[in-house]
Amino acid sequence: MPLFTVRYGLPLLILLMGVAFLVIEPNSTGLDGFFAAIGAALSLLPLNVLFRAGVKGDRERDDEEAARAYFDRHGRWPDEDGRRPGAR
Repeated sequence: MPLFTVRYGLPLLILLMGVAFLVIEPNSTGLDGFFAAIGAALSLLPLNVLFRAGVKGDRERDDEEAARAYFDRHGRWPDEDGRRPGAR
């Protein structure tokens, strides 16, 4: 739940603050605050996507390293059925 709040709740909160700027100050100051908040909220979404892509790459690299260690110990890949090549 905290991750969901940071990932989607924070941009939503910033977006709502931008709307509040526009409602409270319906002049150029409020409009500037509105657009600044919209820009900040919209920049957080791609940042979250890029972060998740980076974490996924680390996880795949760790899985590959574990598979290679398994191969070194057992002489086969973890997803093979256990038979040696050429054995019937």
